[in-house]
This record gives sequence, C-alpha cells and structure tokens, in this order.
Amino acid sequence: MPTALITGASAGLGEEFARQLAERGADLVLVARFEEPLEALADTLRDAYGIAVEVLVADLVTDSGVATVVARIVDAQHPIDLLVNNAGFGLPLHFADNDIDDEVRHLRIHVEAPMRLMHAALRAMRGRGGRIVNVASVAGFISRSTYSACKQWLIGFSRWANAEYAADGVSVTAVCPGFTHTTFHERMGLAPGHEGIPAIGWLNAPDVVREGLRDAARGKAVSVPSLRYKLVVALTRVLPPSLTARAARRGRV
Repeated sequence: MPTALITGASAGLGEEFARQLAERGADLVLVARFEEPLEALADTLRDAYGIAVEVLVADLVTDSGVATVVARIVDAQHPIDLLVNNAGFGLPLHFADNDIDDEVRHLRIHVEAPMRLMHAALRAMRGRGGRIVNVASVAGFISRSTYSACKQWLIGFSRWANAEYAADGVSVTAVCPGFTHTTFHERMGLAPGHEGIPAIGWLNAPDVVREGLRDAARGKAVSVPSLRYKLVVALTRVLPPSLTARAARRGRV
C-alpha cells in the first residue's frame, strides 16, 4: 500500500488529510508536536480502516524535530509515497506589534521546514515517483502580512518544482484554501464567529482536502478549492495590489 506522511496531523486539515487517505487505503505516518492526540487519531484510523499508522512526535520549529522527520522520509526500507506539508500556525496581522521571535518561528514552520522536507522527499522520490502536497492559502495571492508572504513562497516553489520534477515522476501541488472551518483560528484565541469573516467566506475541511487530493492526483501545480475562491484568485490578477491589500485587511487574522 502507498504510505503518506502528514505534518500537523493531529487537528484541522492535517487530520482530515489523514482520514481521507486512510479511507482510500493508504498507510500513514502522522507527525505533530504532541503524542496523545496523535495516538488517539492513529487508534481510530487503524480500527476504522485496517491500515498501518506510525506516530512521529516532532516540533518542526526545531532543528531536531525537522531532522527526525527527514530521517523518516529518507528511510529507503520504508519509503514515503506522499508528503503532505500541513503544519503551521497563524499570527496577528500587525507585524510590527508581534514578537519577532514568534515571527521567526512562523517563518521556519511555513517555509524552512517544508523546504527541508521537500528536499528530502524529492531526493528519495526521484526515479520511483511520488507526490508532494503543500498546504498553502489563497492569502498567498494577496498582500496580508508575513503569513501571505510565506504562502507566496510555497506557491511559487510548488509551481517550479512540479514542472522541474515531472520527468522524474514526482508532482508537487500547492493546495490554496480560503478561510476553512478548523481549529486554526481557535488556537489563536478567536472563538468561532469572532474571526471577522462572513459566513459565505468559509469552506469545510472535507471539501478542501477532497479537491486538493483530486488536483494532486491530476498533477496540478496549484489547487484552489471552491469556485468562490477561484474567482478571488482570478480577481487578484486584474485588480490593483493596493485594492486587494485593503480588502485583505478584513478579518482579525
């Protein structure tokens, strides 16, 4: 059976990726900072789908955490067929008011960690094939503080790598959802309904993951789940950056 490694797998989109891939019969390597929720999810998926599930506790903000996951990716005896770079967290939009060490950790988990894991995965997958899914964001198409900047990098790199390594049998897809119902905003201290986003702006995690996996299977470099956010991305190509930046200030994160 194919094996998928998912970072940030204990909640939100990471958990949904795990559930949908398990339903399709993939064995899993689940990565997150805390063991208890990972083990609980692993037990649930083993019982429900009869798959093999490994638990890997690692903090991808740290060198040791990244090294742990890299070592698992390059293990030739137990190859990884699909890497899902999903781990991340958000910060308030006002960069100058944020703690700079928090911003550095934010940069590391959204850019450096995925880069290192992709480097390991591409070296391992070349020739035998594989897929990489990078969870980016519609924010990557607009100007919205450092979160937007990080996701811009992830989208741009995914586009290049998908073309560069296609001949080696490896696809790289940036999945770019808009606002999605997960625990992401709650972990920032924002209760549901207090994020400053109208109901029409929200997506459901199962839909995001289903469309993202479908586009990855088709070899697409960029996946934008839902028609409404495809329209948003299309508008960013024709509207002045100053206008999209003002619109992006809506919401508290």
